[in-house]
Amino acid sequence: MPPMPCTELSPQEQTALLALARQSINYGQRHPAVPTLQQEDYPPSLQKQGCCFVTLHSNGQLRGCIGALEPYQPLFRDVAEHAYAAAYQDPRFPGVSEAEIPKLQISISVLSAPSPIESNSETDLLRQIETGRDGIILEEHDARGRLQHKATYLPSVWEQLPNKQDFIASLKQKAGLPTDYWSDQLRFWRYVTHSFSE
Repeated sequence: MPPMPCTELSPQEQTALLALARQSINYGQRHPAVPTLQQEDYPPSLQKQGCCFVTLHSNGQLRGCIGALEPYQPLFRDVAEHAYAAAYQDPRFPGVSEAEIPKLQISISVLSAPSPIESNSETDLLRQIETGRDGIILEEHDARGRLQHKATYLPSVWEQLPNKQDFIASLKQKAGLPTDYWSDQLRFWRYVTHSFSE
């Protein structure tokens, strides 16, 4: 079953969210916090609950990427919080410096609701996923239901890993699993994104 579609944002809404992301990063350079935002300053479409990933690049290289897989707050606030976190809290990178900020390229991916992929083998999983379109979530819980491994790849990762088998193998690695690992405890979901950049 395909994932629920993302809400398409107008060019004006995209521009507003990209500006908000940059505002949040600029504010975070002076204050170790997300700026205080007033809900009434944003159109109703951006006040709805939504979730996103904010990705930062500098000179063509990844500089930070943080997001959420499920909506729990208004979309405008989700963008502001994850822009701040991508710039200053991604554990893979030091926080961005003031001199770096003008060089950052900001991308926002708004996620659809994830839908489960019912698969009984890796071959079955690979047959079902769609190259270039599907973002994939991997989870594994132990016998008591405790989360042991979790990772996701946004659809944009297909640009680096266009082969389905390589995509899933790398996703397993990201989750801390061997590339050839398979278990009945593995669970997968798919989602799509509405992505836009500066």
